[in-house]
Amino acid sequence: MLSKSNLKEQIEKLPEEFSTDDLIERLILIDKIETGNSQSENGEVISEKGLENEIKEWFE
Repeated sequence: MLSKSNLKEQIEKLPEEFSTDDLIERLILIDKIETGNSQSENGEVISEKGLENEIKEWFE
């Protein structure tokens, strides 16, 4: 989840003029990164071999 302080930090990194789409894209990216970091810290990951098996299943 995105915090107010992180939101402020991300807004400060944007150029003086930006579109709403730019802001939304940045916030979605930050949210996905934070979610991934949290999943990694909680051990919610799969091995490289497990990933290879999942990808093979997609194409069967």
